[in-house]
Amino acid sequence: MNYALIFAGGRGERMSTRSVPKQFLELHGKPIIIYTIEHFEDHPDIDGIVVVILDGWQEYLERMLRKHAISKVKAVVAGGSTGQESIYNGLAALAEFADDDSIVLIHDGVRPLITRELISKNIEKARESGNAITANPATETVFLETEDHVFGQVVDRTQCRLARAPQSFKFGDIMGAHQKAIAEGRNDFIDSATLMKHYGATLHLVEGIPENIKITNAQDFFIFRAINDAIENQQLFGIS
Repeated sequence: MNYALIFAGGRGERMSTRSVPKQFLELHGKPIIIYTIEHFEDHPDIDGIVVVILDGWQEYLERMLRKHAISKVKAVVAGGSTGQESIYNGLAALAEFADDDSIVLIHDGVRPLITRELISKNIEKARESGNAITANPATETVFLETEDHVFGQVVDRTQCRLARAPQSFKFGDIMGAHQKAIAEGRNDFIDSATLMKHYGATLHLVEGIPENIKITNAQDFFIFRAINDAIENQQLFGIS
């Protein structure tokens, strides 16, 4: 079985919006997070979805799920104080129906431009190798800043990758790593890949796509709107 764990527990301070969290900003009458969920809803190999949302917004999301005919969501749970804690809350809900060999695709709720092909590649690689980390090549100069805040050593960008999402694991492996972190009082891992690497996992890469951006500020939202409208126009006019 394959499951998506979509987490969107942040308020989105960098969006400069005070009305709703960034994951609920709408484009053409549909919240960003619904665009994201729909990719997993429509994928034939995804058996269920758990969504981790900012506490207090669960009922609002559930209304949006009904409005947009989302049927695969099995649980909507509150996020925690950190991304790591939020993901664990989602895994705890997922434990009700996933077994250790189930594949869990952990994805940002504000990455709405994921594709069916990228979901499929994550599932295939995780089945084959035990996990799959979506990564993109670094396309600009990468360097280390010195203590004096000047341009330091240049890093060979051909050896650099940007970790993105989904990050996919066998349920038993990712849950076990989270439980080890809890036992050690660790709540500071920046993402699931970092946590799994810390506890000894060999992580396998899946090539990402440039448009799979994370919407963290107003500029990102405008890029999302432009790409989304371009995709819809291609479908409308039959352009491949």
